[in-house]
Amino acid sequence: MGKLAITIKSENKPGVLRDITDLMAKCGMNITYTHLFVEKDSSSSTYMELEGVKNGEELSKNIMKFESVNSVEIHRSLSEIYGKRIIIIGGGAQVAQVAHGAIVEADRHNIRGEHISIDTIPLVGEDELADAVSAVGRLPRIGALVLAGSLMGGKISDAVEEVKKEHGVIVISLNMPGSVTNYADLVVTDPVQAGVMAVMAVADTAIFDIKKVKRKKF
Repeated sequence: MGKLAITIKSENKPGVLRDITDLMAKCGMNITYTHLFVEKDSSSSTYMELEGVKNGEELSKNIMKFESVNSVEIHRSLSEIYGKRIIIIGGGAQVAQVAHGAIVEADRHNIRGEHISIDTIPLVGEDELADAVSAVGRLPRIGALVLAGSLMGGKISDAVEEVKKEHGVIVISLNMPGSVTNYADLVVTDPVQAGVMAVMAVADTAIFDIKKVKRKKF
């Protein structure tokens, strides 16, 4: 049964999403990922990744029969285009250095057929950082999280423990004061090297098993 990614532009009003998902359920399709947002013209844009699709063209035609639907587009999935995601959170200077290492290493693997993307957010404050770390568990396609700061602990450590336990996220931390280094899978002193190792940990084209160096500091 085929996998398929689809974007549906429609009127922004109650019941539209219900009608579309009801149609998909009746056809035996399973929604593996969805994202809905309102565009500038107040129309609704719904992106879905589906499995169990027998005929994409027929699905498009059936969805277009709904009065509220304006257009349907079938394309490659985000996992095929952007692939696994490395999330880098922390102070601006450290985040930039980790991102440098990660981007250079990801480029090396992406040339060989991988798809790895790098996301960053510079933040300060225990509450803000803890919220950002917890939110990683709600993001799709996460490969690894890198904590790039000069001091992290308390609520941030609790959030790290949560995303590891509940979502199986690989966590790499810079070597810094605070308890967060006790919870990370790997602690690296050099920020550029931390970015490189984060990519190596998730890349299928890399011969690197983070389990063999888990809990070690470099």
